[in-house]
Amino acid sequence: MKACRKCHVLTNKSICPYCGEPTSERWQGYLIVIDPKNSQIAEKMKIKMPGKYALKVR
Repeated sequence: MKACRKCHVLTNKSICPYCGEPTSERWQGYLIVIDPKNSQIAEKMKIKMPGKYALKVR
């Protein structure tokens, strides 16, 4: 899997399907957001929609 360098969403593509930025294979941590409106972690990471995210992307 690859992670978007801007929004941290996890995908198999080389370009992020949400924001169009390039993705990286160098990422750490795994986060699943189910309810971003009630998640303090999602708020801190500025995540607006549910999905799978990387905590750190290089």
